[in-house]
Amino acid sequence: MPLVALIALALDAAIGWPDRIYRRIGHPVTWLGRLIAALDQRMNHGKARFWRGMAASLLVIAAATFPAIILQDMLGAWLPGILAWPLVAARSLHDHLRAVARPLLKGDLAAARQATAMIVGRDVSKTDQAALARASIESLAENASDGVVAPLLWAAIAGLPGIAAYKAINTLDSMIGHLTPRHAEFGRFAARLDDVANWLPARLTAVLIALCCGGAAWAVARRDAGAHRSPNAGWPEGAMAGALGVRLSGPRIYGDRIADEPWLNGGAPDPVAADIDRALAIYRRTIWLLAGGLTLLVLI
Repeated sequence: MPLVALIALALDAAIGWPDRIYRRIGHPVTWLGRLIAALDQRMNHGKARFWRGMAASLLVIAAATFPAIILQDMLGAWLPGILAWPLVAARSLHDHLRAVARPLLKGDLAAARQATAMIVGRDVSKTDQAALARASIESLAENASDGVVAPLLWAAIAGLPGIAAYKAINTLDSMIGHLTPRHAEFGRFAARLDDVANWLPARLTAVLIALCCGGAAWAVARRDAGAHRSPNAGWPEGAMAGALGVRLSGPRIYGDRIADEPWLNGGAPDPVAADIDRALAIYRRTIWLLAGGLTLLVLI
């Protein structure tokens, strides 16, 4: 089903998800989010929370996947790609990073902090330029995998049902997969399923970055990815760190606690504002390489 993935990527790269459409009908991820929130409220209580969380997760995945199966059977080759279009985030990710880079290059830390807070979960209210650059580049690398490569890979494998199922899994992880006291049991199945769904895309993203930028990217990813708290995010982040020649990850603040994360490419210097634009250039080349691969598969 590479044609579904290629159409979705082309539409997203060309126009994104326009605000006027979002204001009128929202977005498929927000629809899934409302369902997840309702099930969380209704089912996350009492005993056997792990099993309740598994049941809730499977309900959400089924709600996304079964209509996609029916629609794909009805609509043929081209139209499923249009329906898959909003499930790819290539353009919005690029725009969010540019929103950080512009004020940071001008030395406007307040505006850069505000823009960075839109794309990361950590506390950036008192961070300096280097920490803001690190946070934004890490977000770019991780979301290049989660928001672009992974949905397109699953679309290429299984068409509209593949990308719909993946997006349901990824949204579940973002909402209940963080193992807070409330979701330590209820969200554990969703978190582990997201790890499985992103295992191959994360490594493929690292390979694509390395193909664009040379062996240093792959060397750092292979060496340092295992030290990352995530079984997957260390691969694209490590590859980006190697490609840029900077260090990423490291200690950061979440709420009222400091997470002492290990460095990726720790012997390199911190990134600066200009490195965000360099990272975006790598990201664009990576997406072009991915698009070329999908085009080749369609022609074959």
